[in-house]
Amino acid sequence: MRKQYHILNGDSLKEQFPENIQGEILVARECLVDGNVNGNSLIDFFKVRAEFISNNYDGFKEQDYFEKTVPEFQKIQNIPDNVDINLWFEDDLFCQVNFWFVINLLIKSNKNNKLFLIRPKSHSQYGFGGLLKSELISIFENRLELTELDKLSLLWNFYQINDTEKLIETSRQLKNLYPFIFTAVNAHFERIPTNGSMGRPSQSLVQIMEELNTSEFGPIFKEFCKREYIYGFGDLQVKRLLDEINNNC
Repeated sequence: MRKQYHILNGDSLKEQFPENIQGEILVARECLVDGNVNGNSLIDFFKVRAEFISNNYDGFKEQDYFEKTVPEFQKIQNIPDNVDINLWFEDDLFCQVNFWFVINLLIKSNKNNKLFLIRPKSHSQYGFGGLLKSELISIFENRLELTELDKLSLLWNFYQINDTEKLIETSRQLKNLYPFIFTAVNAHFERIPTNGSMGRPSQSLVQIMEELNTSEFGPIFKEFCKREYIYGFGDLQVKRLLDEINNNC
């Protein structure tokens, strides 16, 4: 077997990663589904992300981003030729946006590698976290070799510049191969505020608060994850949405 590289979406999967799956592990420590993703160069982009996260997530400093997040993306860029790259990403929008970005990085590095996608057999709010190590091994053994890499890379380009029309069109072109991408893109489209609508996630939070008759974060977050697991939002993203709703009331 060729040398294996595994790119994981977050550290939680790294903690449960089966020891007998060989290869080097790299971690995409980002939440590109949330906040400013502008930047004419990768350096500018990293600066924008570091500033956004430090300004909006308590306990995170810009220095943390450059010490913990950027080095992993640099390692991804420096993966050598003639290896297998295994991308462990789920179907939700959070994972998908990170997945598109990583694909874009890999395509720009112009290496002669095979790319594979590993994802849970069925999508739920628990994702990889709900699987046993034996199940993780099973889905790795049944990994999907990725094709249409140029179109997959374009998904990030269109997301970054907020070209929703081209994002939807590209996902439609990929729908037969990767129907989960079309579903995630549609969820992204539905979260965009319009005249008279604050977007699907915020509307869902308002409805949950009314139905549960509470403003307590714990029950609201739990119910949101159950209803809107397609977004894959963690507590930090949901907390930001709730703060925006409360500030606009």
